[in-house]
Amino acid sequence: MPQLKRLRAGHAPAVLAFELANRAYFAASVPDRGDDFFDAFTDRYSALLAEQDAGICAFYVLVAEDGSVLGRFNLYDLENGTAELGYRVARQAAGRGVATATVRHLCRLAVVRHGLHTLRAGTSRENVASQSVLVKAGFVRIDPADVGGESGPWYQCDLMRVRTFPPA
Repeated sequence: MPQLKRLRAGHAPAVLAFELANRAYFAASVPDRGDDFFDAFTDRYSALLAEQDAGICAFYVLVAEDGSVLGRFNLYDLENGTAELGYRVARQAAGRGVATATVRHLCRLAVVRHGLHTLRAGTSRENVASQSVLVKAGFVRIDPADVGGESGPWYQCDLMRVRTFPPA
């Protein structure tokens, strides 16, 4: 059974493998991270851990039993009880309810571990699967978003209103 774990330094090789293996798959629905992301991965990864240590963000990985990463689930810009949610799930885990179940779990953690009351998430217009995940997890569409230079909808979840998240 996959486990959602707080990002740590030891996850770096598995995270890089996840990003490389799924690069083309992700690029079909969100803008590609570009070669620079991979060339500077070690420095960028260290910067993420520093942001997490400073309490600015909270990064999680969904780890399979074999230690591989099945997804990344991130809370950005934690401030005044709110944060932005971002996530990506490996191609082999897509379409099986993994993202929905993990977003619901992260919503619980957002309240209990991070003291948040509101999460927001933006998607590209074409990323219907991500929009479906958000709605199933208790988010509602609120306004247009700019995701990587492309327009799409913003979704928001009032975590205090949705205290009991439905099962996956």
